[in-house]
Amino acid sequence: MSSQKESVVRTLAVALSVCLVCSIFVAGAAVALRPIQVENRQLDKQRSILAIAGIGDSDLSGREVKELFGQRIVARLVDLKTGKFSDAFDPKTFDAAASAKDPKLSQVLPGEQDIASIKRREQYSVVYMVETNGKLDTLILPIRGYGLWSTLYGFLAVKGDLDTIVGLGFYQHGETPGLGGEVDNPKWRALWVNKKLFAEQGNLAVQIVKGNVDPQSPKAVHQVDGLAGATLTSNGVNNLLHFWLGENGFGPFIAKLRAGEA
Repeated sequence: MSSQKESVVRTLAVALSVCLVCSIFVAGAAVALRPIQVENRQLDKQRSILAIAGIGDSDLSGREVKELFGQRIVARLVDLKTGKFSDAFDPKTFDAAASAKDPKLSQVLPGEQDIASIKRREQYSVVYMVETNGKLDTLILPIRGYGLWSTLYGFLAVKGDLDTIVGLGFYQHGETPGLGGEVDNPKWRALWVNKKLFAEQGNLAVQIVKGNVDPQSPKAVHQVDGLAGATLTSNGVNNLLHFWLGENGFGPFIAKLRAGEA
């Protein structure tokens, strides 16, 4: 074998060895860091729930978030088919997002029902409750739906009257910064506080309007300003709210909870 060929072979062998060592290192690091990543995602979700429920400060440490969440928040599993609480799974460990991909634990949504563009809806979901002496103070519902570029994942918190909004926020999305990404703007999020979900007849009335809400309108109590320059994201948020508060989402559960039958 010529020296030139030996040089090429050695170069390839060294490159292959380096790639192999690096791949083993990266794979090992990924495996080692996975528990930390899972814990951080859980902390982010708990921090988001506390913030939307109006509990605690945004600068809480991870330990403080865990303690406050454990003290103030009660997780309950809900069967979306029956609209009632369920003991089928442990709500502290149940992964609703994973179950939405499981044909045994979810269902395909027909196009006319899938206004939130989620494709499949899980049978079971976890809701979060703030209670005082056994009385419901705040109900926090997980919500998701497609905006312009991404699926938005968040929570809606309502008072114990199951009508008045405490807070709305998203902890994960890929909307355009400065446009659809303004769903994270504290000023826009503040517009939701104390808005009403339902009209006097019990019909779902909450709505994002194009432009600004007319404060003189009798519907103003149900309406929120649209995001400037982000009509499709605004429509997406409006649609996902109507889906999860409707008959294919938490609508039956809210009705049964209001009637004391959940």
